[in-house]
Amino acid sequence: MKCPKCQTDNDRVVDSRTTSDGSAIRRRRQCQACKHRFTTFERVERGPLKVIKKDGTREPYDRQKIKQGLEKACWKRPISDQQIEAVVAAVEERLEDLGEKEVESRQIGELVMEQLRELDQVAYVRFASVYRQFQDAHDFFSELKPMLLSLRRGMS
Repeated sequence: MKCPKCQTDNDRVVDSRTTSDGSAIRRRRQCQACKHRFTTFERVERGPLKVIKKDGTREPYDRQKIKQGLEKACWKRPISDQQIEAVVAAVEERLEDLGEKEVESRQIGELVMEQLRELDQVAYVRFASVYRQFQDAHDFFSELKPMLLSLRRGMS
């Protein structure tokens, strides 16, 4: 593994532990040349998954796209990086369970929203507004209505 600071390919593992959801191994490494410490993650490599976009084009699955979308939706919310990683891992696990070589981007978006709905309602609405391309306040209200009704039932 190359050091991100000096690019030397000589490090040692200082600490290893599994992530909280068990989907990866977190390794703390130290460069033998400059003594810089950095973290790497080791995950099971899954078979190549293709994503079918709305326009019908296909592209390789990229977990970073999901993570970036979640980070935008969770901006300034009380949500940790570990919680975001857990959402990504849960989505990937569900995709793996499907056992398909190709999956529609719509399915991925729905899986992300399902996870976000449980994690943080504001982040959920932010993500949904971009994912579903809300055009006006009516679109927001339509998405919020089921949540508001469940809150109302919970207060009764």
